Amino acid sequence: MAQQTDLSTFLRSRRAKVRPADIGLNNGHTVRRTQGLRREEVAASAGVSVDYYTRLEQGRERNPSIAVLESLATTLLLEGEERDHLFRLAAHTGNRAQATPPAPRAVRPAVRQLLDTVTPSPAYVLNRWNDMLAANPAGLALLAGLDEWPPARRNTVRYIFLHPVAPTLFEDWGSIAHNAVAHLHAMEGLLPGAPALQTLVDELSEQSQEFRALWQQHDVRSLSTGRKLLNHPNVGRMALTYEVLDITIDHQRLVIYQAPAGTVDHDSMMLLNLVNPSAETTTERPRRRSDQR
Repeated sequence: MAQQTDLSTFLRSRRAKVRPADIGLNNGHTVRRTQGLRREEVAASAGVSVDYYTRLEQGRERNPSIAVLESLATTLLLEGEERDHLFRLAAHTGNRAQATPPAPRAVRPAVRQLLDTVTPSPAYVLNRWNDMLAANPAGLALLAGLDEWPPARRNTVRYIFLHPVAPTLFEDWGSIAHNAVAHLHAMEGLLPGAPALQTLVDELSEQSQEFRALWQQHDVRSLSTGRKLLNHPNVGRMALTYEVLDITIDHQRLVIYQAPAGTVDHDSMMLLNLVNPSAETTTERPRRRSDQR
């Protein structure tokens, strides 16, 4: 059998999530041994032969046409990010994807200035697989205990699954964890074979049963806004909203948390600036000209 591809694995995982009734098929009273759709049902609905679809799932067919991908996306009820992910995986499998240059780890002075500008609101800069590249004091303090790790190890997905504080810090840890893994799957489609991303996935798969189970679901999602409930060991319970701003030229993201002024949540957020303010906020700042004299 041919080697499995990311595309074939994704197709199988999505097929298992769709019920016959979801696409208008009458299952009658037949006892089904297959979770979700059968291969022949996908093939019939997508207008391809069963043999062709089977080869796609087995990794023996690597160059599906745009029309076939469109039909499969419709049959498997893929929309938005999942549909885009399907097309990216197909391009990578068929060697049609353009190589993506590695994202710089350095944070530009103008971006660091943004971190200072939004202070005292917690904020930090992440790369595509969530390494924390820089943070203001409140941003680092927000993820309690992260400052105990050396800067090179500070990654928000690693924190969620491997830091002992994380399960109690995030009130809805299950949802946070699911979204974090779904984000990594989205990045897998953008950066197929990226060594740093694969190293992180391998590490978390080995050390966290929860991560391993979620990774095998192949859900895809990236968040640009949301709300988190936190039980912070130093400042108490707070509900914060967040916005994710893309720094496109550097393939980085600025994450900013906030709460309405005059609320208990805002007061608790302000206290983060008093938690270990001397902690090293990840990567070293470039020296100013006055420092070089």
